[in-house]
Amino acid sequence: MEFSAADFERLLMFEHARKSCEAQYINDPLDSENLVKWGGALLELSQFQSIPDAKVMLNDAISKLEEALTLNPGKHQAMWCIGNAYTSIAFLVPDVDVAKGNLDKATEYYQRAENEDPGNEMYLKALEVAAKAPELHVEFTRQQVMGQQALVGGGGGGPSASSNVSSGKKKKKNYDFTYDVCGWVILAVGIFAWVGMAKSLGPPPPPAR
Repeated sequence: MEFSAADFERLLMFEHARKSCEAQYINDPLDSENLVKWGGALLELSQFQSIPDAKVMLNDAISKLEEALTLNPGKHQAMWCIGNAYTSIAFLVPDVDVAKGNLDKATEYYQRAENEDPGNEMYLKALEVAAKAPELHVEFTRQQVMGQQALVGGGGGGPSASSNVSSGKKKKKNYDFTYDVCGWVILAVGIFAWVGMAKSLGPPPPPAR
């Protein structure tokens, strides 16, 4: 998967945020705000992973955010982020029933967040997106299946060469689909608010030469 300069900058920024939060956690494991920022950074970083790695990172984010809620049960930002994570996971799972289970959890957390902070526009937008999510999941899955069929159907270059090319294309498709799905979820529910959070932690260190 190829990243644009802006994407690469975001990747560095949120990786820096993740490491900063990890260091802060060692100093103060009871800092619920830090745990929310850590979970938010993992949500953003999940866009840049393969589908299996994205699922692991999203579940890690949920774990951090749930930990924040054990420390501060009314922290609606954590509830909202957990909803985002479950929505992202749902769109990475082709099985409709499994996806629905994740989307139901997402809606539950979005509603809990809105209950804690009534009228919050981001939470209301999240609930609006969640209501449309099952239909959108069907469309995403259909497009993914069509893409895989197109790759399998491609020929030329002999069986071995064709297999290698197809494997490479499938891997790239895997990454691209993760980016498209997680990116759509993050955009749809307004999680770009985390950009301000990451910047508040300071700029990432310059790349090593």
